[in-house]
Amino acid sequence: MGNNEYKKVIVFVYLLLVVSVYPQMTGRDPSIGYVYPAGGQQGSVIQITIGGQNLQNVSDAYITGDGIIVKKVVHIPPLNSRQRQELQRRINNLRRRYRGLPPESPAPSPEEPPITFPPHPLLENLDNLTPKEIEKVVDIFITPFRRLQRKISIQEMVLVDIEIYPSAPLGNRELRLQTPRGITNPLCFQIGAIPEVLEEEPNDPTIEGLPVQGIPVVFNGQIMPGDVDRFRFNAHKGQNLVIEVYARGLIPYMADAVPGWFQATLTLYNSQGKKIAYIDDYRFSPDPVMFFNVPEDGDYTIEIKDALYRGREDFVYRLSISERPFVTSIFPLGGKERNKATVSLNGINIPEKYLLIDTSPGPFIRKTFLYNQHGQSNPILYTVDSLPEHNESRHNNSIDDAEYITLPKTINGRIERQGDVDIFKFECPSNFELVAEVYARRLGSPLDSLLRVVDSSGRILVWNDDKPDKASGLNTHHSDSYIHFKIPKSGTYFIQISDAQGYGGEEYTYRLRLSSPQPDYNVIVTPSAINIPTGSSIPFDVYVIHKDGFNEAIELSLKDMPEGFILSGNRIPAGKKFIRMTITAPAQFPSTPSLLKINMEARTIIDGKEVIKPLIPTENMMQAFGLYHLVPSETFLVSVLKPNFRNISVALVSPVPLKIFSGKTTEIQIKIPPRMVSEEFILELKDPPDGISLKNVEIKNGMLTFNIEIDSTKVKEGLSDNLIVEVFTNSPIGPKDEKGNRTKQKISRGFLPAIPFEII
Repeated sequence: MGNNEYKKVIVFVYLLLVVSVYPQMTGRDPSIGYVYPAGGQQGSVIQITIGGQNLQNVSDAYITGDGIIVKKVVHIPPLNSRQRQELQRRINNLRRRYRGLPPESPAPSPEEPPITFPPHPLLENLDNLTPKEIEKVVDIFITPFRRLQRKISIQEMVLVDIEIYPSAPLGNRELRLQTPRGITNPLCFQIGAIPEVLEEEPNDPTIEGLPVQGIPVVFNGQIMPGDVDRFRFNAHKGQNLVIEVYARGLIPYMADAVPGWFQATLTLYNSQGKKIAYIDDYRFSPDPVMFFNVPEDGDYTIEIKDALYRGREDFVYRLSISERPFVTSIFPLGGKERNKATVSLNGINIPEKYLLIDTSPGPFIRKTFLYNQHGQSNPILYTVDSLPEHNESRHNNSIDDAEYITLPKTINGRIERQGDVDIFKFECPSNFELVAEVYARRLGSPLDSLLRVVDSSGRILVWNDDKPDKASGLNTHHSDSYIHFKIPKSGTYFIQISDAQGYGGEEYTYRLRLSSPQPDYNVIVTPSAINIPTGSSIPFDVYVIHKDGFNEAIELSLKDMPEGFILSGNRIPAGKKFIRMTITAPAQFPSTPSLLKINMEARTIIDGKEVIKPLIPTENMMQAFGLYHLVPSETFLVSVLKPNFRNISVALVSPVPLKIFSGKTTEIQIKIPPRMVSEEFILELKDPPDGISLKNVEIKNGMLTFNIEIDSTKVKEGLSDNLIVEVFTNSPIGPKDEKGNRTKQKISRGFLPAIPFEII
């Protein structure tokens, strides 16, 4: 589409489109904070508990992938006063029973209506609760707001009964809940192949006689404040056990729990109670993995706790003990597209030495698994690109021994010992733009790379340790290096790669790209689910990852979506890394399913060719009170909701994109319903560029009008962006007072479609 055609389409849409707006739902969107258990075995029927917020009248659970049927969804409401009193009475008597005392509180009179409780497993088994379960019931149902660690975002509960087919594919799924307020954020739910056990309290260090489980087994549990859970298993001499925890992998970030996740630790004891192993992570992952070669037949005890003895319901874990294959490293970390590529394997329970990887055209970063008689391995990450490949010789640790290579090249190497430095020599003409990029940590290697470009005299011209990558998921330490450097003059140059901490070993593998710039991009959107009432507009965030100097404009578009969905402000100006857009739902509530996958793509021109990319959906999650991370999601969803009483229909009359003159004001006109002309309107810009403001909001000739004012000392000519405007009314509520006046409340009526503009 040409530029003039683009402008005509945008103007036409904004002149004719009539939409409704809806209040920003921050704080009122449904959300979930934990799923317990966070997985199940193939062929099982289980009940899971989900903790969240704004989940009233939940109607369904949405789980990605095949092989899972949702059979029942029940919301657990808070107890009323009679239920709470009766529960307290029975809890008191249970406590007295454990102390060997007779019951004290009388039962309710038979003449009073019977008191029933919500269908929660703990409440259905009241008379048989353990002391630890009693405290959990008190915390959940009797004093849910008194504990300092109680988290509002997980105070509601939903029970979901599911059936997992024997043929259900193994691996991680996304689980969300559907409510009248929309679809929730996703959480991880795992499908496994080995038997699973739910923890039974008490199972702390003071308890003897824990049941002994055979292996393989998955233990599911929750760590409460100060909690320590222990499990006993039987093992045989010579077994190579892989003991893994999934905790942060289930819930990546907790906004109010320093360091921002459940930091699990594992301690292993033998049958005499002697500690024989301890671990609190696996390389750079907070979730520990322990490798245990069983020295003799017998029972062993594994202990799990939080490193800081924190805990609450969302400190959920899955603890797996098995002999499954576990790959600790591969070499090389990828291959050339369309060329047959085999990687060597290192790890536990891996009799295989090599694995053939898929190099057919497709994504750059890929994931595969190894399957053998022990089961499915952990994920194996690798990359596939189009450059010629070179494997280092391992005798390249000095300038004199540097390996000579020609550009472009993808180098496969390994920092094989502490203090190792790999050095490569190449020729470059003057003004050549050299790009050197490492892929190691993003592929699971423990390498914290350090790159240096050195001239023939030994002078370091440029170096880099870490380059942040917003698309790298759960990384909190961006350890892969990147250099983009213009060569000053023709000659011989060297590239040095080492570990920034001085470490090394067989697993410290890397892929190093040396080439001229290869401009490319990715587009990330958040949140991964958008809840929109019919006819309304909701903003969402868009991030652009610029690669190797990419600096072109990008256009987003909806593809194969039902009629009536409109994407506004969908052009990302050249060089812009962040922008907000809006999506508008059809004016009529759909007769088809109201939950849909959003099919959106980005397109631009690079070197004269159109490059189309799918969007990467993410959740913008906060870690420990202030750090934000874009965590990739499997699906990008929209939930169309029934209209709300707050909705009002508006139409943007002014043509867009707006051409705004620096230092001047521009008037915008909005058509509103006749019944609203007497309302007092308030308009607010959401995070506008510095120097842009709204003025003179008023009703004129039946139109809502406002001015966009530009401060020429702060706003540069050529600035392009989208304005996101939230609409409020200052509306009377409640009865009149003795003077006939009513209290006024600022009520959000929603958002205008995104308004693209350019300062000229």
